[in-house]
Amino acid sequence: MGNRGIEMNKHSLTYHQPLKLENGQTLQSLDVVYHTYGTLNADKSNVIWFCHALTANSDVSDWWNSLVGEGKKYDPSKHFIVCANIIGSCYGSSGPLSINPETQKPYYSSFPAFTIRDMVQAHIILRKHLGIEKINTIIGGSMGGYQAIEWAVTEANVFDNMVLVATSPLESAWGIAIHTAQRLAIETDPTWKEHTQTAGAKGLKVARAIGMLTYRTYEAFVNTQTDEEHKLDNFKASSYINYQGEKLVKRFNAYSYWSLTKAMDSHNIARHRGKLKDVLKSIQLKTIIIGISSDHLCPVSEQKIMAQYIPNSKFIEIDSPYGHDGFLIEGELIGAAIEKNS
Repeated sequence: MGNRGIEMNKHSLTYHQPLKLENGQTLQSLDVVYHTYGTLNADKSNVIWFCHALTANSDVSDWWNSLVGEGKKYDPSKHFIVCANIIGSCYGSSGPLSINPETQKPYYSSFPAFTIRDMVQAHIILRKHLGIEKINTIIGGSMGGYQAIEWAVTEANVFDNMVLVATSPLESAWGIAIHTAQRLAIETDPTWKEHTQTAGAKGLKVARAIGMLTYRTYEAFVNTQTDEEHKLDNFKASSYINYQGEKLVKRFNAYSYWSLTKAMDSHNIARHRGKLKDVLKSIQLKTIIIGISSDHLCPVSEQKIMAQYIPNSKFIEIDSPYGHDGFLIEGELIGAAIEKNS
């Protein structure tokens, strides 16, 4: 995985102290898998920290290689790049597939509920472990942006710059409704909550199919999935949706997907902090906010709200037909926008 020629290192941190979660439950220990790229300079001023989205992992050079790599906006020859796998994921950090120390068996459905703020707690533990006191830039797209802005509020003095792409300061009723439909799909799978890694796999496939309809647009499907010949069945669009569902099932886990969508629903930087506009006004770091013109999942109206209230911010709209997925597909345009406005 990752770009050829990039010096990257995959690491694992085990934090041997209880981590109290926002809902009052406790993880007795915490595992964090993370990737680093490049070298930390002498004054530790070249740190770029990426936060990843729902089903991604800590190898940012693999899923955002248009931004990270030799000659790209974030070049490991210049920057020390960090990306940590979020808690709740199935890519090595503590999550439903981890071993519960009390039972010595995987948690599965008994893994405690967690929030975006809990993910940020884990990031902070890793930051301190790495001896990083200052981060030049925190960047995240979609749910990665949820983590980035939450972290910027939690540790205001740690960051110099923030880049938010196709994201929002709180989960919308639209997003919560979509996630609920996805979880309902998983819950209808008769294998759901069985104590196996494949529990809920067919439901996960349906959940991914629902997701694909929110990640792309009418135009994108019509332009790429329209059949050239007349058919009665086996349509190109159907094949594509089935393929995407099967592809996710092979690399992800239903327990993690269910739990992570719950965490996304909880996202609200104003929770217990006052009014949303006042919390946004408190963010003093230089912020670049990028929206995708055709994004129906995190529409540009949400990014414009952030730009309206974050004092030192700049909003850029990327014209793209790819909907929410544009935050990954349009990496070159995003990199150019960051470069121009840095």
